[in-house]
Amino acid sequence: MSNAGIPVYIHARDPILQMGVSAQLRARADMQVVESVTQARVAVVVADAVAEETTHDLRMLTRENRPRLVLIVATVDDAALVAAAEAGVVGLLRRCDATAEAVARVIGKAAAGDGEVPADLLGRLLQQVGRLQRQVLAPRGLTFAGLTPRETEVVRLVADGLDTSEIAVRMSYSERTVKNVLHDLTTRLQLRNRTHAVAYAVREGLI
Repeated sequence: MSNAGIPVYIHARDPILQMGVSAQLRARADMQVVESVTQARVAVVVADAVAEETTHDLRMLTRENRPRLVLIVATVDDAALVAAAEAGVVGLLRRCDATAEAVARVIGKAAAGDGEVPADLLGRLLQQVGRLQRQVLAPRGLTFAGLTPRETEVVRLVADGLDTSEIAVRMSYSERTVKNVLHDLTTRLQLRNRTHAVAYAVREGLI
């Protein structure tokens, strides 16, 4: 399949938009437009704006085969940018910039595990992320990694080989509190056990 180009699924509620992007990509040897999202490595959604129906479509597409998502949209504001990121979009283009070369470039980056967002939009997204951390997560003792500072310290001590009683002594907690901390984080993040929790923390760069 690699010889035929990157398998790409195109989705748009407007059939004219869908045909236009499909025609652009079919003319390229490095792209292969497929008819089913289950065949795709990258799914491209073309829309006027990041409306509720757009985010619904993005989430539906990732339920199938979890392809990488690219969004081509006419207009995007700060709220729409965050909504697109939450829906799993890794590449974003404004429709006015969506030449065949630009679309193929973003698809190629998405297929390789990277992403691309216009520079001005990336700056706005980072501002939104910072604001969310300061105003919503930090007051609740949370971080984007999904662990509170106390949970991070407990997992770090688990990784160091300490058992529940040793962690309790080190942190001046009861053993019950340590067990509750571990239970809460493994349940919330759907981790199987302590080992899985340590692996998660390592992957997120927490320890």
